[in-house]
Amino acid sequence: MLMRPPPTRRSFSLPRLNTARRPQLVARHPSLHSFNTKGRRLLTARVDLLRRRNFSPDVQGPVIQRSLATAISDPIRRDEVHFDHLQSHIPNNYIHPVPHPRLYDIRPFDPSSPLLVKAQDDPFPRSRINNHGIPGGFDEMMSVFDACLQVGKLDRAALVIIRFSDMELLPGHDLIVLHNQYLRAAIDKAFEQPDSEWAQSLHKWYELHIKGKSLPQTSETVACMLKVSLLSAQGPRLERLVDRYMSMMPGDAIYQVFSEVDILTQQDFGIIASINQPASALLEDWEFPPEDEELQSLNTQVSSTRPIVAEVKPDVVKTPKVLAVPQKGLGLKSLRGVLSFLTKFNGQDISSLPLAERREIQARLEHDCVDAAVNRWREENQALMKMGLNTSLSTNALNSQLYEWHWALEARLEKEFALIAESEAREKKNVEDQDRCLYAPFVTQSSPARLAAVTIISVLNSISSAGVDKGIQISVLLNHLSKAVEEDIRYLIRHKQKQPSSKSRKRARKPNGPQQQAVSTETPTVQPSADTKTASNVVQASDYENKSWPMLIKTKVGAALLTALVETAKVNVVREHPETKALVSQRQPALAHTSIHRRGKKVGIMLPNKFLVDLLKREPPGDFLARHLPMLVEPEPWTKFDRGGFIEFPTPLLRVKHGEKDQRVYAEAAVLRGDMEQVSKGLDVLGRTGWRVNRPVFDVMLEAWNSGEELANIPPLDPQIPVPEEPEASDNPLHRRQWLQAVKAVENRKSGLHSERCFMNFQLEIANAFKDQTFYFPHNMDFRGRAYPIPTYLNHMGADHVRGLLYFAEGKELGERGLRWLKIHLANVFGYDKASLKDRESFVTDHLDDIYDSANNPLTGRRWWLQAEDAWQCLATCFEIKAALESPDPTKFVSHLPVHQDGTCNGLQHYAALGGDLWGAQQVNLEPGDRPADVYSAVAELVKESIAEDIKADNVFAKAIDGKITRKVVKQTVMTNVYGVTFAGAKAQVLKQLDAAYPNIQQDAGIPASMIASYIATKIFKALSSMFRGAHDIQFWLGECAGRVCRAITPEQLDRIASGETTTSKKQSSSSARAAKKSRTATDTLLSQCRSTVVWTTPLRMPVVQPYRKSGTRIINTSLQDLTLHIPERSDPVNRRKQLQAFPPNFIHSLDASHMLLSALECDELGLSFAAVHDSFWTHACDIDVMNRVLRDCFIRIHSEDVIGRLAAEFEARYKGSLYLSRIKRGSAVEAKISAHRKAKKHSTLKAELLEERERLRLLASSDPEEVKKGREMVTPASIFAEMSASQPLSSTEEMEAIGLGDIPDAGATPESVLSEEKEDNEDDDMAATPDSDAVDTDTWFEKDSEVTDRLQRMLQVSHFASHLSGEAQEIVQKSSAKSKARTKPPGINVWLPLAFPEVPQKGDFDVTRLKESEYFFS
Repeated sequence: MLMRPPPTRRSFSLPRLNTARRPQLVARHPSLHSFNTKGRRLLTARVDLLRRRNFSPDVQGPVIQRSLATAISDPIRRDEVHFDHLQSHIPNNYIHPVPHPRLYDIRPFDPSSPLLVKAQDDPFPRSRINNHGIPGGFDEMMSVFDACLQVGKLDRAALVIIRFSDMELLPGHDLIVLHNQYLRAAIDKAFEQPDSEWAQSLHKWYELHIKGKSLPQTSETVACMLKVSLLSAQGPRLERLVDRYMSMMPGDAIYQVFSEVDILTQQDFGIIASINQPASALLEDWEFPPEDEELQSLNTQVSSTRPIVAEVKPDVVKTPKVLAVPQKGLGLKSLRGVLSFLTKFNGQDISSLPLAERREIQARLEHDCVDAAVNRWREENQALMKMGLNTSLSTNALNSQLYEWHWALEARLEKEFALIAESEAREKKNVEDQDRCLYAPFVTQSSPARLAAVTIISVLNSISSAGVDKGIQISVLLNHLSKAVEEDIRYLIRHKQKQPSSKSRKRARKPNGPQQQAVSTETPTVQPSADTKTASNVVQASDYENKSWPMLIKTKVGAALLTALVETAKVNVVREHPETKALVSQRQPALAHTSIHRRGKKVGIMLPNKFLVDLLKREPPGDFLARHLPMLVEPEPWTKFDRGGFIEFPTPLLRVKHGEKDQRVYAEAAVLRGDMEQVSKGLDVLGRTGWRVNRPVFDVMLEAWNSGEELANIPPLDPQIPVPEEPEASDNPLHRRQWLQAVKAVENRKSGLHSERCFMNFQLEIANAFKDQTFYFPHNMDFRGRAYPIPTYLNHMGADHVRGLLYFAEGKELGERGLRWLKIHLANVFGYDKASLKDRESFVTDHLDDIYDSANNPLTGRRWWLQAEDAWQCLATCFEIKAALESPDPTKFVSHLPVHQDGTCNGLQHYAALGGDLWGAQQVNLEPGDRPADVYSAVAELVKESIAEDIKADNVFAKAIDGKITRKVVKQTVMTNVYGVTFAGAKAQVLKQLDAAYPNIQQDAGIPASMIASYIATKIFKALSSMFRGAHDIQFWLGECAGRVCRAITPEQLDRIASGETTTSKKQSSSSARAAKKSRTATDTLLSQCRSTVVWTTPLRMPVVQPYRKSGTRIINTSLQDLTLHIPERSDPVNRRKQLQAFPPNFIHSLDASHMLLSALECDELGLSFAAVHDSFWTHACDIDVMNRVLRDCFIRIHSEDVIGRLAAEFEARYKGSLYLSRIKRGSAVEAKISAHRKAKKHSTLKAELLEERERLRLLASSDPEEVKKGREMVTPASIFAEMSASQPLSSTEEMEAIGLGDIPDAGATPESVLSEEKEDNEDDDMAATPDSDAVDTDTWFEKDSEVTDRLQRMLQVSHFASHLSGEAQEIVQKSSAKSKARTKPPGINVWLPLAFPEVPQKGDFDVTRLKESEYFFS
């Protein structure tokens, strides 16, 4: 029986690139998005690119031929299209042609032609679910269609196609693609389940829905119908059918049918040729690829591996087990079960095995632990039953109870599957039937047993991560659960597709491209090809993408599974009878659904049973652990957006959060263009670095761990934290309240230490399993290009103990310079990193005795290594230095230890280079110096000087903090200020450091610590403002550019507004849309059209898209409750504040990510082992000098170009033709003239002015002199603005005040803002290391106003309530309000202006090439 794998469709949103295409592997069932809707030629057009004998099946254009094996194994290739014709107009300062570009050279980039993704806004209206249970949203219908094909529900897939046709959502050439997939699936099903009527039904389907509706047919359509005819008909009927379908293929177009070799076999072609004469004539010259070519190509695919260290000798002494934290959860046992098969390799390095065996072991390791978890639940349940302990009085057997949950939930889901079948068969469907019809094709892709296991694991993980005793919001829980189920089902599908079948092996490949020629019953026409330049950089994308299930589907699936779990999950609650003291048991629900009021809204939450809470507190449950472990073979090179890294488990190249589609669309388009070659190969370099466990350090750590004592950063097993005594009864309720808070703080501290120890327990178990192996960390990156290892628990970006545990698998001889750098590295990790390199060497020489003692007696000696800042890394270096010095020739010692070179506040280094700040460059070691400069110490000194001045003025805050300012207090704020930390966030950082260093400062000073922290943050910001003036200007320039982009309307949106089209978000119901419309002003309506997000290109040609938008809401009815969910879409208006505040730090992040990847590529080319933790770069000690040269050269190459000028040119091209809403200050001459113009026009509106300005610009750009003259005669606010030669105002100043480099917000304060801490904004924020509040803090209280300070000091001596009664607060509020009003700027007027960007700030005198002489740039 012949079988075809289920259809695998790519996203409808895949960019339709109008460019020369390369051959690629393609899904068996091409998806709707894969056919271009522009520039399509019909089959009757001249097919002049076909070849006989040496024919390539790709009929869409000239391609570069390569074998299948090469196409698979080759990483993302760079664009092979020549752009010579585009470079003639590119400014020389942006393009530097390289005769033979090396992989680590910065590629030429034309900022006037950046990658552009064009997308329609809300092209598909949303309708209600119909009586057949088919949803009305386009994305939902496509997902249901895909799922129906996966599970073989062709009748429901047909209903989806019919609804698409009835709603007229798709043009014919896109609708035919769905028909083709339906026909393919029907043919596949015929092989699996032969049916005598299937062929007749397909012929009828073809006549009614394809030919009857005059859809343009493709060669795939014809091939499918030929296949149906060949399988079902014989004799004269078969001849008639073949002649009929072949007659639709005029002339050489028959070649396209012959290219459908995954539908028709060679035997089929022979039968067709024997019946149809034109086909017979053409078939004589046709050459088919060998039937087993694909299999042979796949079998010859071998990953390249670098030489690895020789095989490790087996252990002689058995390593003791890792002492487990007392716990009974499933996580640690699941982990040990996943790793158990590695124990048979104990003492043997798997890297010595053949590649095929290593890949097999790796594939097994990647298999998720769902089945393993169920097996362990069953085993424990059976073991307890044998011992007679699995009774109602068993209180600690969580795994046993989870097995009972699994058994009950599996039975409940089996009943649900039966109800699904009944609902689908029922003619009149109620709401429950419609819901079941909706999620049926998704859940039935898995089995009840597997769904039950995934549901239990996911729910327990979600509850534990949210805090087991706090409960979890229903919407959050459903999102986590549905995501886990979706990932598991996609894994099952991919695993199933990888299973070979006899038919799939015989099928040759058929390259896929964005175009597909079609057969039409109408008169054939040939459409013109797209413009060459446009084709090279413009991508047409759709809002729809099926990379993930739509939110409606996910919510329905999650709600169905969670409801079933709540109904079936029970726990045995055992309590002691208060009188008889006998144990009494009761079966209670494990989970309870309730609701609370939060911020004025009713929120549904899921609360675990208190008994379940006690069990879960003993250990956080294990996640899907097998997917988060290091790899035993080199990671797969990145070849596609979701192809690379792990062998079995699919992982995306970019970490894109749910709903953020912009970055994914741009990244996929860049991959197809070849723009991501350097980025992807840089990630490959990081992934190819082999690692091993440092056995001496591991042994010490294991001994310390098993002792249960606190050591370095290892928390104690039983922390002895005293609980404060309960106060005696008193009239003051505050005393007891304070005691309860203190007790809660102790409990939280103990719980935190226990969680840390549990996490370390996981890490040590993994290290123990991998201690004899060479392993690798596959990497991917975030949307800014920053690389991260995918394995979660054990990687080199972990804490000090994890970094101390790891070293390079490959060793290199130290040499003279290597020994020196090894000593310097020890001084660095010890904390002696601000001295000169010579002094650091001397530091090690002076402490050789301590080093030897630490290595010989790490736990029983003087423990000098514990005094280090990074104690475990210090111990690892002590072992390495001792071994080197004791070797016969230290220079010949083979060292494996990574030696680090860290940047000096790398963000400020980039800012200083961009702004040319000479003083700033000196502070961050861009300028050569005899000793390393320390920007944190420099800022601390400036803060001390300012505080000393305030002490002279008798400032109470200065007195309270005198002598307490250290480098550590200011370091985090200085570091994150460049990455966008707000003033409130900076205050929180300082407060954290004060609490750690001076926990009693509030009691000692009599002033709230939060106020002292605000005072210090003020001083830090002022110090930075004076130190980095040029960087400050660039930061504001970046923010201003982002602010203008976010208030801009594109030419396409202008055209829609002019034509009267309005776009209502498809996420809103009609009633909510009407309500929103009533509350909106005309300006709000126009601003809702501002959907342009900030997009830029990094030096490595990676497009970066900021994801910050104001997502709308949608109400989804579920069996649990009605949910109001935020569903982000590309059509959402942008969040202007977040966009402009995040752009400066994100831009700097993209630069430091480019610097790291460029350095990785060059180091790899030079044969260096390379690893990185953002701005900390690692290699062997002997290669430090080479790597240092590379780091400097790469930094210079990036900043020798005009980075900001190129960005400005890219913005001009990317947002060309847009208009943005600017604000002009009242009282100016320009404002007066514009206001007079508006009064004269009387009924002028912003929309009318927008369209008028659009028309004026159109006329001015016309080639007709009369129209140009007419345009010049038009008077608009923008023309008045231009006539008066006014500079465009900086409209983003207010938003930038919160994050300006060294800027302090200027706002009035109230006693509430002073006496209480600001509420931190916990929204996802990539702008800084800590979450920042939208509220701004103030330094009003900290000016040299002695009267305000005195009154504030008096106010602090009484309660907040008393201050109101005495009028003290009222007086201060009035004074502060008066000051605030005096500073308030008059409001401005809104004017539409052509989008232009401010002049690039003048660069300072610093020459970046001087960096070559800086010894401490990275050190």
